[in-house]
Amino acid sequence: MNVKLTSKFLKGFTLIEGIIVVTILGVAIGISIPIYTAYKLKINNAIAVTDIMNIQVAIDSFNQANDVYPNSLADVNMNLLLDPWGTPYEYLNLDGVPIGQMRKDQALVPINSDYDLYSKGPDGLSVKPLTAASSRDDIVRGNNGGFIGVAEDY
Repeated sequence: MNVKLTSKFLKGFTLIEGIIVVTILGVAIGISIPIYTAYKLKINNAIAVTDIMNIQVAIDSFNQANDVYPNSLADVNMNLLLDPWGTPYEYLNLDGVPIGQMRKDQALVPINSDYDLYSKGPDGLSVKPLTAASSRDDIVRGNNGGFIGVAEDY
């Protein structure tokens, strides 16, 4: 049985059709990457907020048991906990600390009076004033625990 192939069976994609398919895939990828990146940042921020809440509970429990805040996160067994970006959480007991070493809001007023607790955020950089570019993405605890979130929103 010898089957003769005709041009009806040999048709394929034309160059134009191939370009259209590649263009559609490029647009779909171009749209989905920023959406995925924003979603991942939102998830990582939520994880950091949850971690800070858990650390805050451990610190406050330590304070209730010892009538003093811990000197470091090691005192509450939280020193090995890393934020979603792979850096350790920062903690500073503010008892006797000069105002210059405290985290500050846009009016340069300390955001806490008991202790500072924060993540340096995705860029891994931070300075004391929350208005500085390197601090805007930090996840901070402010108002003595009344606020936990992105420094830019504080």
